[in-house]
Order: sequence, then structure tokens, then C-alpha cells
Amino acid sequence: MSLPARAGLNRFWSRCLMRMCGIRVAVSGEALRSGPVLWVANHVSWIDIFVVNSVRATAFVAKSEIRAWPVIGWLAAGAGTLFIERGQRHAVHAVSEAVQARFRQGVAVGLFPEGTTTEGDMLRPFHASLFEPARAAGVPIQPVVLRFLQHGRRSALAAFVGEETLAANLWRVLGATGLAVEVEFLPPLAACHVDGQPATRLELSKQARAAIAARL
Repeated sequence: MSLPARAGLNRFWSRCLMRMCGIRVAVSGEALRSGPVLWVANHVSWIDIFVVNSVRATAFVAKSEIRAWPVIGWLAAGAGTLFIERGQRHAVHAVSEAVQARFRQGVAVGLFPEGTTTEGDMLRPFHASLFEPARAAGVPIQPVVLRFLQHGRRSALAAFVGEETLAANLWRVLGATGLAVEVEFLPPLAACHVDGQPATRLELSKQARAAIAARL
């Protein structure tokens, strides 16, 4: 299957999954819809990957445990997710090379730099290491804000946190009504300082965190 055909299929299935779960997706801001880009988002739920994929097919970097999840893991793998074994230095290097390859293909890559989920009302510290492939390749880094709502009000109902099982979270989400996700695409980060010096990956991660926190 060609890359455009696979991207179209990923968007189609992601939109179908959101409809099946009764989740409305509202998009604002100017998403970079063509060419390579690193989308950096806060992380609330397993739903996040499919919400962003419903906007544009995106190869997310995600923890390897997701691959083993029933149905969701299969869908995530089908969406081109790059699975990383946390704590393994060689794994980070391998994923970085895979990210670079996606950029050369003109693909959007997604990253949850917190490395874990929250209830959506705060941000954990960002891990800067996976900003490096985009920085080195000169690829735009665009922050993305995910806000979950129920009946128009901010809600943590869909958050997948703590020791909750995937089955329990799915059951709660499927049994709920009025769920929505606001996806706000913020302006891409400044890749260079005013003196022309390139920003470091740590500086870029701090820029991204501050931008998302201000809109969360």
C-alpha cells in the first residue's frame, strides 16, 4: 500500500473509532498538514493517538506496552506508531533513527514528551531527548493542546491514569455521553534565537511545555 493510501486509511479508521466511542473532535489553530513535522502534545488517554490521527495521519512515539493492548495496540501499530522500550538507551537511538526516516518521507511524527498520562489539567516535566531528531533535521516542531470535555465542561472522565485497566477505561468511555476533545494547534516553535544560534533540544522542550501549559 502506498504512503498516501495508508495515511488516508489511518485517518478514516481513527475517525471511525472516535465516532464509535461517541467522541466529538473539534480542531482549532493552523495544523501543518503537509511535509514533515513533529507534533508535541500533552497526554491524557489512549484516545490521544487516534484524535490526532483523525486530523492528519501521524506516526506517534509511544511506550512498547501499548503494542500488547487488545484491539487498541493493533490499531496503534496499524497507524504507524513507533514503539519505544523505556529505559533502554539503544531503543531511544533506534527510535530516533526511525523518526528521521519518517521525516525524510514527509510524515508527521507525534510525541508525548511527558512520557505518561495525566488527568489533563496539568503537565509533568518534558523529556527532551526525542526533540533531537526534529532539531537536527530542521523539521518544524508544533505544540498541540488536547482538552477533554463532557457536555461542554472540562472533564477527566476519559483520562487513563494510575492503575486502571484498559478494559475499565474503555467501559467508562463507551458508557459516557457528551464526550469531546478540543485539539488546538499552536504556532511552531522558534528554532533559533534572535542572534541566529539554533535552540538546543532542552530549550525546545521548555518552549513546547510553556506553550502548551499556557493553553491547557
